[in-house]
Amino acid sequence: MLSFIGRVLINGLALWIASWILPGLEISTAATTDAVAQTGVSQGTDVAGTALAYVFIGLIFGLVNAFIRPLVSVLSLPITILTLGLFTIVISAAMLYLTSWISSFTPVHFTIDSFFWTAVFAAIIITLISLVAGRITGVRR
Repeated sequence: MLSFIGRVLINGLALWIASWILPGLEISTAATTDAVAQTGVSQGTDVAGTALAYVFIGLIFGLVNAFIRPLVSVLSLPITILTLGLFTIVISAAMLYLTSWISSFTPVHFTIDSFFWTAVFAAIIITLISLVAGRITGVRR
């Protein structure tokens, strides 16, 4: 359980860094900021709401990667072998798009602009950040 929570936090951190670097990734934090403000916290609601939004999207992304990505990886094994593994980047970008679609049904929205390369670059950044943070913290995938 602690490993899963660590992965969710690492996913949230990786999403935050990717959205900071790439202008096409955005997470709306109005719903979480309002939720934090309703708890009675008077200062720092913006920071707490933003952090909560990234952790929430990190949770969705972690669940998508845990349940859907293995199935997609097995089904796309021939093209992954044909491209010598480079197709896994496209699979990661597709998982980001799926996370964006799922989050459209929640109060916290994760949006990717229409440019496909934004998702590809975000997938590369998130993979690298998750790899480094996982090695530093000892959370194994």
